[in-house]
Amino acid sequence: MILSRYTLRNISPENVAIPEETLFDLPERVLQFGTGVLLRGLPDYFIDKANRQGIFNGRVVVVKSTSHGDTSAFDKQDGLYTLCVRGLQNGEKIEENIINSSISRVLTATEQWNEILDCAHNSQMQIIISNTTEVGIQLVHEDIRQTPPKSFPGKLLAFLYERFKAFGGSEKSGMVIVPTELIPENGTKLQAIILELAHLNSLEDSFIEWLEGSNHFCNSLVDRIVPGKPDAATLKELEDELGYTDGNLSMSEVYRLWAIEGGEEVKSILSFAQADDGVVIEPDIDIFRELKLRMLNGTHTLSCGLAYLAGFETVKQAMDDETMSGFIADVMQNEIASNIPYDVDLSTAQDFGNKVLDRFRNPHIRHQWISITMNYSSKLKMRCVPVLLQHYKKTSAAPEAIALGFAAYLLFMKGVTVRDGKYYGDLNGTSYFIQDDTAEIFYKRWAKLSPADLVKETLRDAAYWGADLHSLPGFAKAVTDKLNLLLNSGAKAAVIATESNKEKIA
Repeated sequence: MILSRYTLRNISPENVAIPEETLFDLPERVLQFGTGVLLRGLPDYFIDKANRQGIFNGRVVVVKSTSHGDTSAFDKQDGLYTLCVRGLQNGEKIEENIINSSISRVLTATEQWNEILDCAHNSQMQIIISNTTEVGIQLVHEDIRQTPPKSFPGKLLAFLYERFKAFGGSEKSGMVIVPTELIPENGTKLQAIILELAHLNSLEDSFIEWLEGSNHFCNSLVDRIVPGKPDAATLKELEDELGYTDGNLSMSEVYRLWAIEGGEEVKSILSFAQADDGVVIEPDIDIFRELKLRMLNGTHTLSCGLAYLAGFETVKQAMDDETMSGFIADVMQNEIASNIPYDVDLSTAQDFGNKVLDRFRNPHIRHQWISITMNYSSKLKMRCVPVLLQHYKKTSAAPEAIALGFAAYLLFMKGVTVRDGKYYGDLNGTSYFIQDDTAEIFYKRWAKLSPADLVKETLRDAAYWGADLHSLPGFAKAVTDKLNLLLNSGAKAAVIATESNKEKIA
């Protein structure tokens, strides 16, 4: 049995939350550019939850912008899909299956552009959401009168221009536009591109005034791991349990955050936020970006090389090991949390950290350490160096766990072979790809320098790090000692020695 509106009556509610028939009659209030799993697992999840509670009462028209793939699974299933939420929350196991009915229809831009423009005439449609990947928010010099324009900004501008004409430029006809692409200031950047493209297309001044004055382009931050469709064995197990097949079934973790920058007017339009505290609408969302960047991403960066060198393939495997999980919790809660370069109190940071640790322990998410090492150097520079510098504003003592994480980075970057211009390291006879812009630099450093000199040359590279890290009291010595320990005794022994030394100092 295939999931659809008409087979819902035959599905047992014992293992899955089934939508009420009345939800299919709700008006279309959201235009969504993108069909990906992140949108289905986060914004559409919140909208569906609010609809069930009688709060938002609106459905989503999805625009498929690319020519890759088709919409047949959505069409066959009347836009329905199952979201299987799995993970830990406050240490407790969570398993939840939901049939999401927020999507009313999926339109393909290349074939149904006029139908998409017709949505601009719907007075109840007030919200635009997008996730077109980071590449999507770029200026493409094009005529927006094409059917359709090629770029996402081009399509969005054409839709807004149609909206402007449909309602005579009335102030109330403006839209709340919330991009979820993972770039800083995504709303601000999208607005700048839209305005420039409007000028390039010689659109009238009154429209540009309406664009700037009647529409809200909101910066936003999304945070939820949504791996998408599970492997074949897990999918079969789930479908046997649920009693139907679903071509759009997706998995997601329990944790969810959608932080949106906006005031009271934005909050009133995005009323679905009332249904779940995972949606946060505030005038300033920088604190959420900082917490995620430092506590989650920064911990990943300071742990990935060390965990990989210790023989762990996934984050979950490392969290199952008492020694490695102890290091991960220590570097996050004791060294990063207290040194976030932003005005956030320690208890808030550590509470966020506890949620991150639950996410790291999720048995349903296979997050590979080797994947986290991609662009290792730039991640360390952006995520961790500001924390290190903040630490030294408070004390002259070297941060032991951060020093070990930095030493593990240096050892991971030790390329031993070059094939087709790519650099590879070696771990117990197994080759691994060093996917980093500085791989060649480290290959040359390791070929000619002793560990102590390599540490010195690397830390002194102020042009790269933005600061002379070698001048930080005791940091070079701490990194050198830990690098030698890694070389002579291995990663796990280095963790044990570091944690033991911290206990003695304390």
